Amino acid sequence: MPGAIMLNMVVQQTATRSRKPPEERRAEILAHASSIALADGLERVTLRAVADQLGVRPGLISHYFPAVEDLVAAAFELAVTGEREQMFAGKGSPTSRLAALVHRVTSGEANDLARLWLNARHLGRFSDVLARAIAVQEAKDRDHMLNLIKDGVEVGEFHADDPFAACVRIFIAIDGYSVYVNSADEFEVAAYTRFVGDVCEWTLGLDARSWS
Repeated sequence: MPGAIMLNMVVQQTATRSRKPPEERRAEILAHASSIALADGLERVTLRAVADQLGVRPGLISHYFPAVEDLVAAAFELAVTGEREQMFAGKGSPTSRLAALVHRVTSGEANDLARLWLNARHLGRFSDVLARAIAVQEAKDRDHMLNLIKDGVEVGEFHADDPFAACVRIFIAIDGYSVYVNSADEFEVAAYTRFVGDVCEWTLGLDARSWS
């Protein structure tokens, strides 16, 4: 009997140690799901895959995300949010911030993000939940880029009569560049490697010698 009591106490203590506040557990689940999304694609974000990484049962994951498409969409949002912070983390003048962004896109540092966006846009055709998440994240990206362009126009570094149009052109350039992320080694020519920068120069009136 004493042994059974002792075993029960150990089980209770272990459960107490492993039990986390709901907010902390949900954040932990999303962090792992986001990591899977960036590394392996959104198709790999499953209840089992996240549970295996956390060392818990899939039932715990489904407690927080009863529908797997909600988990996939939330993982995508978290991954994109983290990458956005990196993309717009440059300091200094608007020109230097834009240069840092373009470098991140074209240097390979953001390849995982490019693959994630390609993946999400394809899967979004089949999931309304993911499609809505994509639309929200695209709007946030545009807001950040638009604010950067407006800052540059205000201080006289950029020349754009229509900042929103300039924003759209730059993102189309980034998306067009990123389409080839899985075969970029085949396009080691200036027409490809400098494409995003060339569009920025054209649409913002930048002198290539002064910023890139």
